[in-house]
Amino acid sequence: MGDDARASGGEVVDAGAGAVAGSPVELNLHGEVCPYTFLKARLALETLPAGTVLRVLVDNDASARDVPRSLVAAGHAVLDCARAGDRSWVILVRRARS
Repeated sequence: MGDDARASGGEVVDAGAGAVAGSPVELNLHGEVCPYTFLKARLALETLPAGTVLRVLVDNDASARDVPRSLVAAGHAVLDCARAGDRSWVILVRRARS
């Protein structure tokens, strides 16, 4: 993942200047459940510039299903939602223009 560190508990890890053009900003929501996963992802997106890709990590079926749907409804572009292990999913979302 480059120079950025992984965080847990909903902490957004700044990927630096490459956040828009390069590697995405990461939000680790392992251990969180809906609706908190959606709310924390939405709040994290609000702090990022338009066009930035946020990589959201979740570890439950409900979040993997509902977070992408809710983010699309909020106007953001979900680029991918893929299983990344037995109990983990990665959701890639591009922040909408303001």
